[in-house]
Amino acid sequence: MVTFTHADTGTAESDWLASGLAALPELPLDKDELAGTTFVVLAAHPDDESLGAGGFLAKLHAAGADIKVLLCTAGEASHPESPTTTPEQLAAVRLTEFDAAVSGLAPGASWQFLELPDGRLAANADRIADAVRKAVASSGRPAENVTIVAPFRSDGHTDHDVLGSTAAQLAENDGHGLLEYPIWYWLWAGPEHETWRTWVRVPLEASEQEAKAAAMRAHASQTEPLSGQPGDETLLSGTFLEHFQRPWETFAWHPSTAGNNSAKDAERIFDEVHSREEDPWSYTTSWYERRKRALTLAALPRESYEAGLELGCSIGTLSEELAKRCGTFLGVDASSTALEEASKRLSGFPSAEARHLTMPHEWPEGTFDLVVLSETGYYLSPEELTELLARIHASTRPGGTLLLCHWRHPISGWQLDAEAVHAMARTQLDWPTHGLYREKDFMLEILVAPGGAT
Repeated sequence: MVTFTHADTGTAESDWLASGLAALPELPLDKDELAGTTFVVLAAHPDDESLGAGGFLAKLHAAGADIKVLLCTAGEASHPESPTTTPEQLAAVRLTEFDAAVSGLAPGASWQFLELPDGRLAANADRIADAVRKAVASSGRPAENVTIVAPFRSDGHTDHDVLGSTAAQLAENDGHGLLEYPIWYWLWAGPEHETWRTWVRVPLEASEQEAKAAAMRAHASQTEPLSGQPGDETLLSGTFLEHFQRPWETFAWHPSTAGNNSAKDAERIFDEVHSREEDPWSYTTSWYERRKRALTLAALPRESYEAGLELGCSIGTLSEELAKRCGTFLGVDASSTALEEASKRLSGFPSAEARHLTMPHEWPEGTFDLVVLSETGYYLSPEELTELLARIHASTRPGGTLLLCHWRHPISGWQLDAEAVHAMARTQLDWPTHGLYREKDFMLEILVAPGGAT
């Protein structure tokens, strides 16, 4: 469990900004879709909604979205040593501040106070779940048209973690979308923590930034001292608040599992990422990527192949090395922007090409004795991966090699992870395993199609 206090200096905002945070992909937003969606926004304490999602709330309001805010506690335990203000008095102050903040961000949005004790949400998860389900039911919308917005489930504060985990379980069970907003994560974590690299950004217009800043000023009991006496100090320091003055907000995104369209979502997101940077994941410069690429190539059981296929080739850094070992080679990707770079890398190989295909629904003709699925499988829904594996089965020659390689950490916004992708491949294909390698960050596995020469 993460241990920290609000008084910790924490990670400087300058460190976060230097990490590439601004290059995260944008959350796909369509104004017409927003207008037809109900957003159930959960806050453990007054000010969570403004810190983590204030600009997003202003954006939703401008788009005409249906917004329902559920406040769990009054935050009465924020100043336990205050000599001037009792918890009951502080609760009244913070509820008034919350009303002012929400009214400024999304005028007319309904909000409900669940009257749960500050610091003890773990004992009230069932009540929270019931309240969320009632809010969803009152919207009258199908599951796929409801998105829950909640604190990040690993934010480090017990109430945030409980609320985030409860929201995640509801979203998974009932088929809703989920957006998790980090707050204390920005204090105790750092760029090396890596979890944030799978998140998405919501850029904020100037008016939305102004609305968020005004909402934060409304929470004066947290951003200013209650008095000059010990125990009444400011809870949220100026350096901490810098994390929430960015021209964007950041979320761990999990699309609705009802009516899922993972392949198209991935295509849209990765096109946007590659349009901003030629090498957004540092394939060419990162030691991690270069080392993983070398291990991948070394794991191939044969020195050369007649026909190779790479699924999700991105900008072609691995493709270029694979093409050297294949008589013919095809790299495919859903991002046309990434494929421009891949085509340049493959231009020196007359029998190699890069092609735009959205898998698994689009598929190349022919058969292959090498198929590579690297850092791609978890961007598909389980149904899409099932179809993809069926395509691989039909297109792989007897004795052919299937190489799987995937990042082992959580992939926010998608249903599958590395272990799930590899397990599905083993179960569905039922091919012998030639080799399996796991380390902290990634796993690499070779399956061989039966029927080849011995």
